[in-house]
Formats: sequence, C-alpha cells, structure tokens
Amino acid sequence: MSRVFSLRGIGGVLIFLLLWEMAIRSGMFRFEYLPPPSAIAIAFGKLVTTAAVFEEIAHTVCAALIAWAIAAAIGVVFGGALGLSPVLRAYTMTSVEVLRALPPVALIPVALLLFGFSIQTELVVIAVPGIWPVLIGTMGGVMAVPTRLRDVAESMRFGRAEVFCKILIPGAAPSVLVGCRLSMTISLVLAIVVEMIGNPQGLGYAVVREAMALDRETMFAYVFLIGLLGVFFNGILVAASKMLLPGEFGRPNAVMRA
Repeated sequence: MSRVFSLRGIGGVLIFLLLWEMAIRSGMFRFEYLPPPSAIAIAFGKLVTTAAVFEEIAHTVCAALIAWAIAAAIGVVFGGALGLSPVLRAYTMTSVEVLRALPPVALIPVALLLFGFSIQTELVVIAVPGIWPVLIGTMGGVMAVPTRLRDVAESMRFGRAEVFCKILIPGAAPSVLVGCRLSMTISLVLAIVVEMIGNPQGLGYAVVREAMALDRETMFAYVFLIGLLGVFFNGILVAASKMLLPGEFGRPNAVMRA
C-alpha cells in the first residue's frame, strides 16, 4: 500500500514538471529567469559531477546534524523534566511558549554579533529552534505515560534515573521520535537559511552565489538538490522510527500523528 501511494506521489510530481515544461516551451508563461525542467535536469547532471558540490553538501549536512543532535539532547532532558514536575511546568511554561514563538531568523543578527560569520553562528541559529519540537514531544509523551507503570517502578524501588530511562523514555518514545523528525526538518531548513545570510558556505550560499551570477539553471539545480536532501533525511528518520517501534508506527493513527 505504501508503495502505491509513493508511486502516485511521484506521478504527481512528474505531471507538474511536464506542465511546467510545456508552459515554458509554448510561451504561455514568460519569466526571464525561470528555465524549463529539462534545462534544470541538464544543469543538475553537471552539478553532481563536480567535487565542490560534495564539499557544500558535507558542510550543510554536518551543521544540520550537529545542531540537531544538540537540540534533541537538550529537548529530551528538559522535556522529561517538565513532564515529571508539575511545579517546574508552572514556573517555566510561559517562558517556553514565549521562546517558541520567537522567529528563528531573528536569532541571526544576535548570533552574528556574538560569533561573526562562522559555524558557531550557524549552530546556534539551527539548534535553538530545533529544541522546541523535541521538548514539547518529550514532555507530552512523559505526561501521557500511564500512572500504573510509575507505580510498578516505585514498587520495584527504581531510582529516579532508572524510572526516567526504563519507564518514561520508552513510554514516551513515539512522541519523542515525532518531535525529532520535526526538529530535523527545521534544522535542515535553517541550515540553508543561515548559509544564505550569515555564513558564506554550504548549499545555502551556493544558491545565493548562482542567483547573483544569474546562472538560473544551476541555481534551480541546487534548489532541487536541497529538496532531495530533505526527502532523504526524512526517509531515514521514518525508517529508524519503524525499526525502533515497529508496532506503534505501523498503525494508521500513528502515521497520522507523525
């Protein structure tokens, strides 16, 4: 069933590209810097044969993954603490909601003042917004763990660390994994944005560079490459989720929640 839906999804993309090609070739739409998909495909083929593009991919991917790992670790720890403590939630949730509403792009000038045009700027701007989906998912998952499991842990005289690692985190795992998927998407998007504005490296800077050079085909080829990276990483996380929790993520309602 999933294969059928995947093929249909690809078919929709192919139809869109075909209509785009016909509209440009027929002159129905005339945009000076909008090339047809066939020209973008040729540019993409040339792009992936150059060594420089793999260095740009490596920089963007490394920055996104490092920041995502930092965000996930912080989100799990603090989300678990908030899920366990009603008192802590009462005194911190207002602050969390305010910080969550802060647009990530607003962090770029602050990070530039502190770290300049550097990888540190990129990591800060990516990691901070990436914390919130994991934190909220972990907190909600911990709060949803049945109280009878905690009672069992108390009867077995588990310590707080054992309760957290053996009862709460496994029970909250589906929500944590969904939060991690959302955080990964945010991390990749922000990595591109920061490279466009605050760190002249990676795929984001390459898009701006080609746009300034008026090389429209190569610019769109980079955009397509970034889209493929997003699909690739999301696919990896979906596969990892199904491997870790095959029963939970095999259910229709779990797929909808994800």
